[in-house]
Amino acid sequence: MAAEPEALPPQTNGEAEAPTLAGTLEQQIEQLQHRVRQAEERRRALLHIMGDLNESNRKLGDQRKAMLHILADYEKDRSRLAQSNIRLGDSRKAMIHIMGDLRETTQEMERREHELRDKQEQLVQAGKLATLGELTTGVAHELNNPLNNIGLYVGNVIDRIHLGELETERVLADLEKAMDQVRKATEIISHLRTFGRAAPVTVEKVDVDDVIERALSLMHEQLRLHAIEVEFDLAAEELVVLGNPIQLEQIFINLLTNARDALEDAPRRRVRISSTREGEKIKIVVADTGPGIPEQIQQRIFDPFFTTKEVGGGTGLGLSITYSIVKEHGGEISLVRSPEGATFEVEFPVAGEEPVEESLL
Repeated sequence: MAAEPEALPPQTNGEAEAPTLAGTLEQQIEQLQHRVRQAEERRRALLHIMGDLNESNRKLGDQRKAMLHILADYEKDRSRLAQSNIRLGDSRKAMIHIMGDLRETTQEMERREHELRDKQEQLVQAGKLATLGELTTGVAHELNNPLNNIGLYVGNVIDRIHLGELETERVLADLEKAMDQVRKATEIISHLRTFGRAAPVTVEKVDVDDVIERALSLMHEQLRLHAIEVEFDLAAEELVVLGNPIQLEQIFINLLTNARDALEDAPRRRVRISSTREGEKIKIVVADTGPGIPEQIQQRIFDPFFTTKEVGGGTGLGLSITYSIVKEHGGEISLVRSPEGATFEVEFPVAGEEPVEESLL
């Protein structure tokens, strides 16, 4: 018989638990390794978070600096705004002061303009009275004629009464002639009173030719005494302007007076007056055959108080007043070149166009 193998010795507990312990250790090692890996991942994540936190802190720092800069700028702007408000307040006060001064200046200008117009009106009135003073001799002669005629006609009636020769027709004829002379004298006196009185200046439609004829009626005797011949070349049509008849009359009286004085020593004494219409303008020309006006003083002839006459020979206001009146009527006056003497040209707008101002002077 074959021999039976020897039986193995029985395993102890320690030997049986060894594989189990090794497996447990391996598991623990794997768990530890896994924990290490997790810890490493957490560390890396934490480092990343720390990096993000540092970046956030850096950005917050930059934002804080920017905010501080903005706050500084705001403070500067607020300070500048406060200063601007102060300056604005000062500017407003200054503007109020300027407006007050401007208001006072405007009132002063209006007052001075009113005074100037009063002075102009007084000057025009003084010019009219001075003209009447110069015309006294001629006007006295103009009045003397009708007064003599009245005395003659009334004397005839008285003589017939004394002689008992009362023929009704002849008496009535003499008395009617006397009344005609009374009316003529009354017209002369009324004309003088109208021309010389100071009255509110009104504007109306005026025929220029009628104005010229009225001016000549006052100047007629003066021109006759100085042996001055007057020529007319007036337009056949009516030349109507808007203006004041008395002031317009003064224009032509002043121009005729100026011509009379200029012709004092002239060998040929003649004044020519013409009137025409050119479109919407009416032109009147007054020309004399005197020595003329020297070129070096032509720019000054309309200046107030300028005169070439000797002291006491004139006020130097005639042409200045004439210029003012023409301008107030929206017209123009000028000295034009001519072969001989002085030639003044006056232009007015035709009636229907408004004058420069509604109320003159």
